[in-house]
Amino acid sequence: MKKNFAFILSILLFFSGIMSLSAQNNKKTETMVLIKTTKGDIQVKLYNETPLHRDNFLKLAKEGFYDNVLFHRVIKDFMVQTGDPESVHAPANKQLGMGGPGYTVPAEIVPAFYHKKGALAAARMGDNVNPKKESSGSQFYIVQGRTYSDDEIKSFEARSGTKYTKDKWDTYKYLGGTPHLDGAYTVFGEVVKGLNVVEDISYVKCGRGDRPLEDVKIIEIEILN
Repeated sequence: MKKNFAFILSILLFFSGIMSLSAQNNKKTETMVLIKTTKGDIQVKLYNETPLHRDNFLKLAKEGFYDNVLFHRVIKDFMVQTGDPESVHAPANKQLGMGGPGYTVPAEIVPAFYHKKGALAAARMGDNVNPKKESSGSQFYIVQGRTYSDDEIKSFEARSGTKYTKDKWDTYKYLGGTPHLDGAYTVFGEVVKGLNVVEDISYVKCGRGDRPLEDVKIIEIEILN
């Protein structure tokens, strides 16, 4: 009887260990979302290391907050920006970029996450009115950027006062990005599929305030896991 009990206990402990390990792995799993736009789909992963931004983004996506918002600011070789609720059904002459949910999100600037091509980052007000670098509650941008020469990267490295890793150096040299934004804005995710869509959006013709002349909008954001 004691042997049977010991055997059963060992089995229970074994499965308990598996379940515990699985729970730990699940906690490490990065949430994937699909940003469906009128130019195509962009799949993004959200970083666990920036939980305030991740959870806020997911909350708004679940509520349908981003449905039909425009990419209201598009600058080729730089980034495409969206998330202003005032852009929904906005007339062609309306200037956009000041709308939001009525709150900001504390900065979560992680040095390991930088502005490479495809980086997902939170927009914000300038340092003069926002010294804590708090993020907009809803507006975000996706980096398109450009590539940089070794000399240009050296100047960014010197300006930041940090030594770039080889991966970071090679990323800005061969993939591209916007290194001058590093350390100033919260990067909380990255594109894993659909960079071509970001490129397509970046090439649209724009008018006053860098607003596209042809409306490009988010249809909806779907949470994949």
